[in-house]
Amino acid sequence: MPRSLEEIDRLLIDPPPAPALAGFRRFVVEFLLFGIKEARACLFAGLFFVSIFVTPRDGLFGIPRYDLLLVIALGIQIFMVWSKLETMDELKAICLFHVVGFALEVFKTSGTIQSWSYPDFAYTKVLGVPLFSGFMYAAVGSYIIQAWRLLHVRIRHHPPYWMAILVALAIYGNFFTHHYIGDYRWYIAALAIGLYARATVIFRPFDRDRRMPLILAFILIGFFIWLAENISTFFAIWHYPNQIGAWSTVHLGKWSSWTLLVIMTFTIVASLKHIREKIYIPH
Repeated sequence: MPRSLEEIDRLLIDPPPAPALAGFRRFVVEFLLFGIKEARACLFAGLFFVSIFVTPRDGLFGIPRYDLLLVIALGIQIFMVWSKLETMDELKAICLFHVVGFALEVFKTSGTIQSWSYPDFAYTKVLGVPLFSGFMYAAVGSYIIQAWRLLHVRIRHHPPYWMAILVALAIYGNFFTHHYIGDYRWYIAALAIGLYARATVIFRPFDRDRRMPLILAFILIGFFIWLAENISTFFAIWHYPNQIGAWSTVHLGKWSSWTLLVIMTFTIVASLKHIREKIYIPH
C-alpha cells in the first residue's frame, strides 16, 4: 500500500499494466484513469479555484478576501513542494508564470486600459492589482507541467523552438499592443495553427500511448479556462466593464484569448524542458 502522496503519485504515473484488458472494459479503465490524472494535474488550479468560490466576499477573521486568497495560494504551493507533488524546478516555473501573468494584470487594469477591475480592498494590492491574481495564470502553467509528467506527454513533429518562441512572444505582446495598434490575434492564431499543424501530443492514460492533434488540445484547455473564468466573474472575483451592473456571460471571444495564452504557456514549459534536456544529456 502507498504510504505517502509521493508514492500515490508514482503509482498513478506508472500503474501496473494490464495487457489482457480489451474492448469496452479497456475504454472504461483508460477513461477513468485519464480523468483521475487530469484531476491530479489540476490539483493546484482546483484547490485554488475552490478557495475562490468558498471565500466570503467580505473576507474571513478580518482578513480581506484578496489577501486571504494569496495566503491560500502560497499555502497550496508550500504543501505541494513539501509533499513532493511538485519539484523545486516546477515551483520556479510556477513563479515565472506568476510574474508574467501579474505584469499583464497590471497593464490590463491600469487607468488608461481598464479591461477589467478588482473592486475589493486588499493590503496586498500592488499598482491596483492583488498579488494573488498572478496565481490564476500560474494555475494554467501548473496544470501543463503536472499533466506532462502524469501522462508521459511527448510531442511529435514539434516545430523549431525558436519559431515557437517567436509566436509565443507575439501572443504575449498582442495582449498589450492591441490597445494601440490593433488586435492581430487572428493573424497570430493562423500562424500558430500553421506552425503546429503537424504536431501531435502523445500521452499515456494507462499502459498504452494515445494521441491527439496538439492544436485540439490547446483549444480544449482554452475552453475549460473560459468556463472557469465565467464562474470566477459570477462570484465577483473581478469584473469586466459589461458585468458591473449585472453579471453576464464572458464574451465567447475570450475563449480565443485563453487558447492563445495556453499556447504561450505550453511554449514556455516545452522550451524549459528542451533546455533542461540539453543541459542534462548523459555523456
